[in-house]
Formats: sequence, structure tokens, C-alpha cells
Amino acid sequence: MAVTLKDVATMAGVSVKTVSNVVNGYAFVKPENRRRVEEALAATGYRPNVGARNLRRGRTGFLALMVPELSIPYFGEMAGLVITAAQRRGWSVLIEQTQGTRDRERATVDSLGPHLVDGALLHPEALEAGDFPDGEIPLVLLGEHAVDVALDRVAIDNVQAAHLAVSHLVSLGHRRIAAIGANPKRGTSSLRLAGYLAALEDAGLPSSESLVEPVAKYHRSEGAAAMKRLLAREEPPDAVFCFNDLLAVGALRSVAEHGLRVPHDIAIVGFDNTEESAFSLPALTTISPDKAAIAEAAIDLIHGRLTGTENAPPREVQPPFSLEIRESTVLR
Repeated sequence: MAVTLKDVATMAGVSVKTVSNVVNGYAFVKPENRRRVEEALAATGYRPNVGARNLRRGRTGFLALMVPELSIPYFGEMAGLVITAAQRRGWSVLIEQTQGTRDRERATVDSLGPHLVDGALLHPEALEAGDFPDGEIPLVLLGEHAVDVALDRVAIDNVQAAHLAVSHLVSLGHRRIAAIGANPKRGTSSLRLAGYLAALEDAGLPSSESLVEPVAKYHRSEGAAAMKRLLAREEPPDAVFCFNDLLAVGALRSVAEHGLRVPHDIAIVGFDNTEESAFSLPALTTISPDKAAIAEAAIDLIHGRLTGTENAPPREVQPPFSLEIRESTVLR
């Protein structure tokens, strides 16, 4: 026969309510009682009936996560962290790729409703203010975006992060610093460009449009092509700030093909601290957002909206970031 909460409570010597609180992840349980319940859960092999629990709550047990491209490592890594954070709250996650286009993003968010998911997380690239849904389910935005809408949001400070990356290059003595990644259709692009320009200004260095390379996609091939264009200039840069790690990996390839060395001849900084950045050759210096904190904060916001803060003003959570210094800027 299936093990019940009452069976677990009897073994642990606590009330059924205490067992329920532990199973549902409530924080306010005495440590000793929590320990006894967890031991009893393990001993009895209790498994909650998630479907029945969600039915009683009037929930589906699913969240939606909408990202531009899972082939971009940052979004793949974020998806894994969101799934882990959601599982701790008893949710499964449905994932949709939007390709970063307005039509696809709008169609995806319009298809969501309480009959499908309990809440959603969206990394928007192209949506405009009037495209966002009317609040039928909790929606959390991931990443900074140029459009100001009254929704919960979780994002690092992209301007300050870019400023930190470029200031690092300045501190190493670089004076002709290029940027790869300008794209007016990407919300984060304008912010990272602003941080790049602000760092140059603060260092008393001139900015030049010829050192800002636009890209259509944040892919390796785009970074490689942009780096080739920079190296073909009469005065090539002595350092490059790339707006994500894939662009930086592509740039590394082009530098090697030109017979130059990183960081001896040119230094390169990326953004996102994806796993690939630590295994490139040389290993990539990169901005490192606290991706686990981003995922946890987003899930907490949805949980909060569903359990008592439905009418609270929109919140913006700004997780920390750091600069991971590796071989692409500093010799070991």
C-alpha cells in the first residue's frame, strides 16, 4: 500500500501538518522536527502525489520557460538551473524557443494560460510594450530589456558589467579597445554598448565607431567574421570586448588564423561565463553572472505571486556578477 503523510508523521513523532510543511518546502519548521521528518520520509520511501496536490490547489504543476535559442550555451545552462529551482517547488518546466523574433515571442506568450501552466519565465528580445499579456498568469522577465513594462524582472546590471570588463582591459594598459556585438534588435546589446562607451570615457580614451562591430546573431561565426574585419583595419585594436562568450570564441579563432597570440598581441573578454569559456584555448576572461541566483529569484517571484503577493507592485531583482579573469587577458 502507498505510504501516507500519516504514516510518516507516526514514524517521526510529529503532526501530519509538520510533515506536510516539510514536504511542501516551508521554511518555518523546527530543525529537529525537520530532521526527524526527512529521516522518516527516507525510511518509508514516501512519494507525494503531485497530480492530486496540484488538483487540490487548482494548479497545473507546470511552468513555461521561453528563451531565444537553446543552442546558445548561456540559455541552455539557464534552462538547467531553472528546472532545478522549479523542481524544488514541485514544478516541471516546459521549454520553448522563440528565436528572438517579435512574432514568435508574441505567439508564445499569447498561447499561455492557467489551463496550461501556473506561470512563465521569458527572456524577451523583440517584444514591444503592447505585446505583453494582461497578467492572467504570473510572468517574470529574464534579462534587461529596453521596454519598460509593469512585470517582475530578474537581471544583472548589464551596463555596470560591461563597464567592469572594459575597465579591466584599460587597467592592463590597452588603449585601442574594440567591441563586438552591437545589435539594435537585442535589448542587452544597447546596455552593454553603453557600459563599454562609459568605461572608455571614464578612462579618458576616445571612442570610435570603427571599433564597434555589429553582428546579426550572437554566434561563433559572427564573432569570427567581426574579428577578421577588425584585424584588417589600418589600426587594429589591441583588445576586444565581446558581448557574449560565443562571439569571443569566434574572435579567438580569427586571431589565431592571423598568426597572432592572445593575450600577447590582443586581449579578449567575453560575457556570460559559460562552461565553454573555461575550456577555450586560451581560457576566456569573462563576465560571470550568478546564473543560479537568477534562476532561484525568478522561481521565487512566481511562487510569491501565487501564494500571496498577487497585487504587490512589480519587483526587479538584480543578482550579482563578477569578472572571471583567465588567460585571454592575463598570462599565467
